[in-house]
Amino acid sequence: MSEFWLLPALLAIVWFWVDSMRAREAALLVVRRACVRHDVQLLDETVALVKLRLGRDPYGRVGWRRRFRFEFSNEGDNRSSGEVELLGRQVTALHLEMGPFVLHEMDAGEEQVRH
Repeated sequence: MSEFWLLPALLAIVWFWVDSMRAREAALLVVRRACVRHDVQLLDETVALVKLRLGRDPYGRVGWRRRFRFEFSNEGDNRSSGEVELLGRQVTALHLEMGPFVLHEMDAGEEQVRH
C-alpha cells in the first residue's frame, strides 16, 4: 500500500522543483530588465529565494508566493540590495534600494513575465 503513494509524491516533488526553477528564471529576467532600465549592474547574476508561502491572486486562485533577494551596484564598488516578489510567475513587487532611496518600486500587475 505504501508504494501506491510513492509515485504521486515523487511527481509532486518534481513538479514543485520545475515550477521553482521557472519562477527563479522569471524573477531573474525581471531583475535584469530593472537593472538595465536604472543603469545599475546586477551582481553575481543571480537571485536567491528568501521566502516561500501560499498566496491568492486578485481572482482568488491560490499559488506560490516567492520572494527573491539580489544585489546590484551603481558604480561597481558598492553593493545594494533589492527584492522581487512573484505570485506564480506574475511580479507583485520589485524594490531596488540604495541607501535611503528606493530606485524602483512596482505595484502588483504592472509587469508580468510570460513563458
